Amino acid sequence: MRHTALLLAVLLCAACSRPDNAAGAGGVSAGEARALDDAAEMVQSQQLPAAAIPAPRVPVQAPQPPAKVPATPAG
Repeated sequence: MRHTALLLAVLLCAACSRPDNAAGAGGVSAGEARALDDAAEMVQSQQLPAAAIPAPRVPVQAPQPPAKVPATPAG
């Protein structure tokens, strides 16, 4: 009898809780809010450390031909 009363009390408490699809604050259900929190945590945990981002590449310029120096007449 004692186990039955305990089981009945647990079942009654479980029936009083709000279901996952009941609208809560902000118009989202508790299940949706939990899913959004989980998604935000996953996005934040996947940020790359600064060392993993390569340095910007410096463009290489083609070599310039040497400047022509006017010849001076000997003399």
